[in-house]
Amino acid sequence: PLPSGSRSSKTFKPKKNIPEGSHQYELLKHAEATLGSGNLRQAVMLPEGEDLNEWIAVNTVDFFNQINMLYGTITEFCTEGSCPVMSAGPRYEYHWADGTNIKKPIKCSAPKYIDYLMTWVQDQLDDETLFPSKIGVPFPKNFMSVAKTILKRLFRVYAHIYHQHFDSVMRLQEEAHLNTSFKHFIFFVQEFNLIDRRELAPLHELIEKLGSKDR
Repeated sequence: PLPSGSRSSKTFKPKKNIPEGSHQYELLKHAEATLGSGNLRQAVMLPEGEDLNEWIAVNTVDFFNQINMLYGTITEFCTEGSCPVMSAGPRYEYHWADGTNIKKPIKCSAPKYIDYLMTWVQDQLDDETLFPSKIGVPFPKNFMSVAKTILKRLFRVYAHIYHQHFDSVMRLQEEAHLNTSFKHFIFFVQEFNLIDRRELAPLHELIEKLGSKDR
């Protein structure tokens, strides 16, 4: 039984599907195929002739789904009791605000924060004016800044998992999965300069290590 007030494991399934047969679906398949080659630096590059916004949109949806699944494997260890604040090690603590419903940042437990965060991202991804799924519908002018905010926040979930739950990840033998997903994420945000270096500070050493192996 899950503690009350936490998301049931049912809701921690990727809820955002890219429609089959769509151009975005083709792009996702392309991304998966290049990932299979093992060269992540190459896999994140914009495919020739493609629209940058669309490439970023498809990958953002994919990272959301991956993080949803990764966090889903450790939700039972991330509780109000174990994680009363949303932190990434002793030096970094996050307070939640989304600018609309919660304007002033609030201090809350990690599961609550991640619930707010994932729900907020889900709402952005489901907004057809921000993430159009129909062919020919243009991306809004502020798309890049929205995508950057989403990715900045998704990074915090990786940071929390690495700092507070890595032992659980190891016990579940999920570390290879987590590391590959995070490395892909980092190479992607580096390729298009999507997250400020200061925001990446909680995992700076890991990021350096991932990068040096791959030069």
